[in-house]
Amino acid sequence: MKGLPGFRDFYPEDAARRQYVWEKWRAVAERYGFSEYDGPTLESTDLYAKKNESGAEILQQLYNFQDKGERNVALRPEMTPTLARMVAAREKNYRKPMKWFSMGPCFRYERQQKGRLREFLQLNCDILGDGSTASDSEMIALAIDLMREFGFAGEDFVVRVSSRKAWMDFILARGVSTDLIPSVLQAADKLERDHEDALNARLAPAGLTCADLREFIAGGSPEAFAPLLADLKARGLDGFVEIDLSIVRGLAYYTGLVFEVFDKSRSMRALAGGGRYDGLIAALGDGSVDMPAIGFGMGDVVLSNYISEHPAASAALNQWLEAHRGCDVAIVLVDEAQRPEALGVLQALRDQGFSVELPFQVTKVGKQFQTAEQSGARHAVVIGSEWPLVKLKHLATRTETQVPHSELAQSLRKGQEHGVPGRSAA
Repeated sequence: MKGLPGFRDFYPEDAARRQYVWEKWRAVAERYGFSEYDGPTLESTDLYAKKNESGAEILQQLYNFQDKGERNVALRPEMTPTLARMVAAREKNYRKPMKWFSMGPCFRYERQQKGRLREFLQLNCDILGDGSTASDSEMIALAIDLMREFGFAGEDFVVRVSSRKAWMDFILARGVSTDLIPSVLQAADKLERDHEDALNARLAPAGLTCADLREFIAGGSPEAFAPLLADLKARGLDGFVEIDLSIVRGLAYYTGLVFEVFDKSRSMRALAGGGRYDGLIAALGDGSVDMPAIGFGMGDVVLSNYISEHPAASAALNQWLEAHRGCDVAIVLVDEAQRPEALGVLQALRDQGFSVELPFQVTKVGKQFQTAEQSGARHAVVIGSEWPLVKLKHLATRTETQVPHSELAQSLRKGQEHGVPGRSAA
């Protein structure tokens, strides 16, 4: 039986690549002082429909159904509404600003294409309780450093920065009624992807055309971004950023700065995107809790595609996979009669934090060495007639030493200190 379309099976090699992404995400977020949180995969459908804060498009993409308690529920399509709900409930328990991140699955029922599946993993980073340019630049710096962590450089990607407020000012100045604003923003968001005739038909009730939108984009407003760019320049990161008012973001709750990360060739979907959503917490609560907020998400599907197509990023991934392949020690058992001694060594090394394998059935010694090397083991410990001495062989260098079994852990650590491959730090 085949799996469902748009969902993935993670075989060990795929799970290892996923772990690589997760470790990089977590390392950079924690480096920036973010605390990890999580929320439920299943939420009330009302969370996404309430005041239509997420926008009509995301409501159409919900995996939603009625559960056995006759509640209308949905698999989360994104994390921000869950975060807003959680913060509204307990924000008094945390000092401000709150710098939080999460990593987990999201679901959207939409057409599959390159860089987009129906289930995907997403990193979400948010700063809540600060409305200054400093938190805006902190988020963009975090997005830049996430890309650099995977091996991408300035010639590989760009952060395109825009302003939802600038768009709102333009739309209102043209006399567009409030109820038509979401339609105009959605058309602007699809300006580079959808057919112009279809977009003009959508814009017609608002008295606008694609030409009007392009004229606004071309005009730009760089002075509005001067404080942000000055902050990024002080960090040495301004070269990664471009002002581009064609960036709108499809979700309805954005209120100010918005941005997306693209590969420079723009041959694929945005690698990350987000912005300021200052009114969302109040909208999703009872209105008693309100605070400024900014955040972004980075999905694993398009990121993994870009890593596979980029030589330096792909080489970094392969180096990590090789370092994490196999175990620290493969025990080579010469005689089945010595299995009790081998089991003692196995447990003693595992207690010391080493990853160790012992064959379930004894085969020829040469075959055991071959299996150890093919599996990526870094060391082999031969237990034979010399017991209580054992032979420790470093498979990468082919060097051998004979040591008492009680000193194995010490010898292994000494070898690592002198550059012999190994991954345990216990």
